[in-house]
Amino acid sequence: MIVDTQNFMKFSDEFEARFTEMLTHYPTRRSALVPTLLYAQDEVGALTDEVIAELAQRLDLTELEVRNVISYYSMLTTKPRGKYNVQVCTNIACMLRGGEELLDHCKKKLGIGHKGTTEDGLFSLEEVECIGACSWAPAAQVNYDFHENLTNAKMDELLDEYKKKGTQ
Repeated sequence: MIVDTQNFMKFSDEFEARFTEMLTHYPTRRSALVPTLLYAQDEVGALTDEVIAELAQRLDLTELEVRNVISYYSMLTTKPRGKYNVQVCTNIACMLRGGEELLDHCKKKLGIGHKGTTEDGLFSLEEVECIGACSWAPAAQVNYDFHENLTNAKMDELLDEYKKKGTQ
């Protein structure tokens, strides 16, 4: 991300291409808001005040309208997350199969709590209500990757793999 001298956001060419393409798929600009927010968050790391202002202007919305959508969806954030955002499901199916224990295990292993980020910026941890993997509970999502039928041992292996990838 680059900010030009007139305080307007300059996104990558890839973002601009996705944004332009996306607008052709929706009947109104407003309809492109959620995917645009996800792409911007992936590029910038968080939905900053500058990103919100820029996207509101591009989509003919008020900043308040954009912020309302951000506050509704748990996958959107105005605060930077770690490189790997670990979301552990604790909804009923996952809870019955050890989701809460898995979340506690992650808290201890990573040394952070709900919505915390490790000091090295590698991991964030979040308790989520449902990731739609009830048949394979307990489940977690790391960024956009789903992991099912987890145990503490499997979670340790998973976190170690991401740590190895993240420090290469």
